[in-house]
Amino acid sequence: MAATLPGSLLLLALLALRGRAQGFGQTRFICTSVPVDVDMCTSPAQSGGAAEDLKTTVLQLRETVLQQKETIMNQKETIRELTAKLGRCESQSVLDALPSEPRPGGRKQPGFSKNTMGDLSRAPAAETLSQLGQTLQSLKTRLENLEQFSRMNSSSQTNNLKDILQNKIDDLEKQVLSRVNSLEEGKYNPKNESEERGKIESTLTSLHQRISDLEKGQKDNRPPDRFQLTFPLRTNYMYAKVKKTLPEMYAFSVCMWMKSSASPGMGTPFSYAVPGQANELVLIEWGNNPMEILINDKVAKLPFTINDGKWHHICITWTTRDGVWEAYQDGTQAGSGENLAPYHPIKPQGVLVLGQEQDTLGGGFDATQAFVGELAHFNVWDRKLSPGEVYSLATCSSKALAGNVIAWAEANIDIYGGATKWTFEACRQLN
Repeated sequence: MAATLPGSLLLLALLALRGRAQGFGQTRFICTSVPVDVDMCTSPAQSGGAAEDLKTTVLQLRETVLQQKETIMNQKETIRELTAKLGRCESQSVLDALPSEPRPGGRKQPGFSKNTMGDLSRAPAAETLSQLGQTLQSLKTRLENLEQFSRMNSSSQTNNLKDILQNKIDDLEKQVLSRVNSLEEGKYNPKNESEERGKIESTLTSLHQRISDLEKGQKDNRPPDRFQLTFPLRTNYMYAKVKKTLPEMYAFSVCMWMKSSASPGMGTPFSYAVPGQANELVLIEWGNNPMEILINDKVAKLPFTINDGKWHHICITWTTRDGVWEAYQDGTQAGSGENLAPYHPIKPQGVLVLGQEQDTLGGGFDATQAFVGELAHFNVWDRKLSPGEVYSLATCSSKALAGNVIAWAEANIDIYGGATKWTFEACRQLN
């Protein structure tokens, strides 16, 4: 404070007051401040004016301190107000439950609820709007692909259906825009949110079904294996199910074409669960971890580099003897190992799902582990393919070899939740 007093300086006036106690002399020091221009040798009467000036300065400083305290209190009140407003805004975009953190191998820590990302009935407002936008764009793309078919097919019924679907998509876009405006204007009403989401989800389901009906006309003339599955969103309800199950296998080969640029991790291309073991056979890439193959909950890391938005052919082979496995990317062996669930045969009578990781038999999906991308020619053999056979599959250098356990065909696959089927020619991807 002394540095802020104009014309004054803190000085120590040491006044020695002598006394005696128990035969020893004692000294007491008193500190006081005097103006810098006051002569210490002058009388109190001569320094009276300076003392008055000092008193006035002290009073001014007290008043300044009080004003600063009042300003600080006002600022604290403003900060509390802004914090409350920020909390209300953030509450509109917070998940109802914390996302579960998966353990290696796709299993989740106990005590955490499942993530509902992509679930239209529970997703946060901002995230749901983003997913609705992507879904609408996907529907528009499908309609555009149908236009050429509609031109070739002069059926008035087909054209009328396309017009109806286009109108429904336009209505959905208006609903999404209305929700955005409501959020921006602070008119968010959680009471009506569930009802509105239910209506939109119902409309989307209807759209998917009617577009699928239109697309059947395109499928009539193509071979049963020339199709791909598309999973455009990371949800816990979009998947495909293989109608056949797996037999007991002491060796296997699983091959497929995949395309994805999802981050972090492309998710779960396929999972096979049996009673009592949800991770009997799983291929998964979760978070920033490398892709893994799980057999009876045992894990091997695969040296694949395929998350680049391009089509890649991958194969994994395995034998129960010593748990020997091999991994092929685009026809070339990328890695191998052993002791992966040795002497454990793959159990039969399970459920084979494409696009989701199962926590229970045929269900228990978690959006954080969902596959995002495109998948085709998923085939399973009950033997180990040779390197030459794998190379032929990846390079289309010979007639396609279909799996003797699971063969890729539209009749063998059911799709749910908005996953779509498109025409796909594997060898065309190599040109």
